[in-house]
Amino acid sequence: MKRSILKGKRVLITGATGFIGSNLLRRCVKDGADVSIFIRKDSNIWRIKDVLANVEKFKVDLVDKETVQKSVNKIKPEIILHTGVYGALSSQSDRKRIMEVNLEGTVNLIDCCKKFDYDLFVNSGSSSEYGLKPQAMREDDTLEPFSPYGVSKAMAGLYAQKTAQDCRKPIITLRLFSPYGYFEDYNRLIPTVILSCLRGQNIKLSSLHSVRDYIFIDDVVDAYLKAFECRKKIAGIIFNIGSGTQYKIEDVVKKIIRLTGSKVKPVWGSLKNPRIEPARWQADISLARKELHWLPGYTLDKGLAKTIEWFRRNIKLYN
Repeated sequence: MKRSILKGKRVLITGATGFIGSNLLRRCVKDGADVSIFIRKDSNIWRIKDVLANVEKFKVDLVDKETVQKSVNKIKPEIILHTGVYGALSSQSDRKRIMEVNLEGTVNLIDCCKKFDYDLFVNSGSSSEYGLKPQAMREDDTLEPFSPYGVSKAMAGLYAQKTAQDCRKPIITLRLFSPYGYFEDYNRLIPTVILSCLRGQNIKLSSLHSVRDYIFIDDVVDAYLKAFECRKKIAGIIFNIGSGTQYKIEDVVKKIIRLTGSKVKPVWGSLKNPRIEPARWQADISLARKELHWLPGYTLDKGLAKTIEWFRRNIKLYN
């Protein structure tokens, strides 16, 4: 069996109780990494309760630079996977907190790691940084975010890139589009539809014409690992991580209903949508293909089928 590239590596994960971070945590533990995580005092640990015994936990708020520094000094991480975030969910609307966590928290973490010769620092960005574009989004597009969340992620990504260039540090940013899969928040589209189908409840939805570039969580985790494999030549680079295809929400809902065999009906227009909905939301993933040697391994149908299977087995987590 091939030895994992993570085995024995000291890995620090922020945002480990969240959707992306929890899936990365599970992969790192499975592959034999020496994992430390930052969690806040009020963090909900439902996603990672069963693996907590395998990691070292530090009670840290990224905004508290002194605590971040003390914890980083103790861990001496070789790999930093930064997924800690606030504002990605519609319920997280405190603008001050968005800027504190996403910008100040990222700056604190990057600065506190400067004195260590780590192998790789992966900053997790967002497609929200781009704003409205008439074509597939490229990493060199002008950033025109239209939300405080998008602004905070754009600024954090630029700081990460500038630090990589000025300090010769192996820092990259993965701009994630719309990940879905195991442990996603129940109020996001795909979990909402799956749970409604499994429970036999009609689905309340907003616009059927909205579009997204959905990317399966296993492909997202694979992108982080590919970054580590290619770390010596990618410092300072920002990569789009998406499927490279946009899907209408209506089509995604139809696929889930078909794959679950459910008879439920979507009730379109029954929910208000506060978001600005673009006509195009699609990643150009040619740079990730060229530099990371990464491509999605899952079609939407295949990824949805695995997600539905997981939700069937773990539906009690969402009761």
